[in-house]
Amino acid sequence: MSIMVVLWSVGALLATSVLAVAMTGRIAASRIVYALCCGVCLLLLGAGVTHLGAVAETAALPLGLPWVGAHFRLDALSAFFLTVINLTGAAASFYAIGYGAHEQHPSRVLPFFPAFLAGMNLVIVADDAFSFLVAWEFMSLSSWALVLAHHHVAENRRAGFVYLTMASFGTLALLMAFGLIAAPSGYAFAAIRAATHSPWKPGLVLALTLLGAGSKAGLVPLHIWLPLAHPAAPSHVSALMSGVMTKVAVYGFVRIVFDLLGPPAWWWSLVVLSLGGVTAVMGVLYALMQHDLKRLLAYHSVENIGIIFIGLGLALAFEAYAMPSAAALSLTAGLLHVFNHSVFKSLLFFGAGAVLTSTGERDMEHLGGLIHRMPQTAFAFLVGCIAISALPPFNGFVSEWLTFQAILLSPQLSSWGLKFLVPAVGGLLALSAALAAACFVKAFGVTFLGRPRSEAAERGRETDRFSLAAMFVFAALCLVAGIAPGLFIDALAPVVKSLVGDRMPAQLGIEWLSIVPIAESRSSYNGLLVFVFIVFSALVAAQIIHRFGSHALRRGPAWDCGYPDPSPATQYTASSFAQPIRRILGGVAFGARERVDMPAPGDARAARLDITIRDRAWDVLYTPIARGVEFGADQLNQLHFLTIRGYLSLVFVALVGLLFVVAAWP
Repeated sequence: MSIMVVLWSVGALLATSVLAVAMTGRIAASRIVYALCCGVCLLLLGAGVTHLGAVAETAALPLGLPWVGAHFRLDALSAFFLTVINLTGAAASFYAIGYGAHEQHPSRVLPFFPAFLAGMNLVIVADDAFSFLVAWEFMSLSSWALVLAHHHVAENRRAGFVYLTMASFGTLALLMAFGLIAAPSGYAFAAIRAATHSPWKPGLVLALTLLGAGSKAGLVPLHIWLPLAHPAAPSHVSALMSGVMTKVAVYGFVRIVFDLLGPPAWWWSLVVLSLGGVTAVMGVLYALMQHDLKRLLAYHSVENIGIIFIGLGLALAFEAYAMPSAAALSLTAGLLHVFNHSVFKSLLFFGAGAVLTSTGERDMEHLGGLIHRMPQTAFAFLVGCIAISALPPFNGFVSEWLTFQAILLSPQLSSWGLKFLVPAVGGLLALSAALAAACFVKAFGVTFLGRPRSEAAERGRETDRFSLAAMFVFAALCLVAGIAPGLFIDALAPVVKSLVGDRMPAQLGIEWLSIVPIAESRSSYNGLLVFVFIVFSALVAAQIIHRFGSHALRRGPAWDCGYPDPSPATQYTASSFAQPIRRILGGVAFGARERVDMPAPGDARAARLDITIRDRAWDVLYTPIARGVEFGADQLNQLHFLTIRGYLSLVFVALVGLLFVVAAWP
């Protein structure tokens, strides 16, 4: 049984964690642990892929609550997310065989890495609320330990505190959601599906699920932990947290809202679509402002989570109005973007890790010229940049194009609110795609092109072969999923049909690997032809330039506006790319402050520009909450210094109040 393979594999990952503790200090510990993790993830990947269209399997273990046990289930939805988790898990483990050799404190990472993988897999196959929440919290705590791997850095300790706070808040919200929808017969998912709920409950459960799963996924304004935790963790862990753990949160949302809650109300889509659109735009805007390469990638995870939730929101809208084919298209677009984002975002974090290992720098202003020193890493990173920018023929374009195709069906909805909201969200999606392309022109150009801006960049060297192999496999997968997306769409068909009752038309029978969302008379896309056209055009252009332009080639120094200083500081910088957006939206979206220190005429000192950018979510939401908690704690602290008479009075008042509550209770 596939479900038993999954459970035994999770047990093997937990045993690997114990082995990592036993091997602390051994030279070969890193390679052995990561190799074992890679092998187990490949086994789990096989179980997920082979079970995509199979009948659901269940298992129960005598653990957990007394007389209840722990229930597990492997169905089409679980199999898909199992595939996503373990594809990236295997690649991250293989990448870490080489990257882990550079880790300063491997004993702080090795025991928790396999535990983190085990926790994510357990969440996916849990079939009752107790097992789900225990696995969810185990996943959160193991990843928190990985965030604190370099706890000697004060910024990392702050990141760990914020992450743990948000994770605890999310778990509490999910606990309350399951408490509301629990069936009289228990917390098993099968009983919850069969239960009937009061009219007010599903809406409240949706809100709690958005808080619980959204805080882990990174929905605005619950995203604040991502740009702190992802840069703090080792790069292969960052790839898992950004590329996979956020998708486990998406799984939690899909499982509860599409599976356990029953038919959706039309207004649910208003909430999900609004959050998705705002998240997509704010994520990419904040990413544009960043100089830290890993922090930039973390904010782009926020953007892509927004894109995924746009697809899920559209699916809820179409399902509520009994449009199953349109709901299937929307859900396919969202789930396909789950897969695509896990691939290209992991690839980009692998590339960022290679740059960090080679140069010791994450600040793009201290990089530059690495394409000459790390050409293979630069090529793989460029593929990831094109894919995340939703440019054909790579995979990011396909899922976003399918989302736009679903948006074009919105005039068929009967709700006027949705008729106005969906086109507005489509505009936000288009804006986020354009800004993403600009952001990754900045990321690649400042990091890899130009001249080295520091001695660290000057000393950069190519990364190890394990890291390169992992990057090139994912780069190839970005291309394959872009030129043959029909294979992946058809693989998603059982998942989509189990949730909305319909699926997209079969794509494998269409000529030339084209994909047709609805009908050929409306729209179609052929990634293979686009790829062939791009390659052919590039070859023809190169031949023409070589044939007719080579004799006219003249080399000379770059034009420098009449300033002869060859310093790399005269190059275009990351701040230069972001300046127009920062000047237009800085005061509103970022709380941006610019301070120019201009020396007097004749002063030999260089001018200095200081830029301060704040995430508005901190100022608007979290700072008032923190001040309120601090004020409440100060008031409660006074209770520690009461007299005996004061304590007796407090007990008496509490007793009287409790009697009033009991008397008034129906």
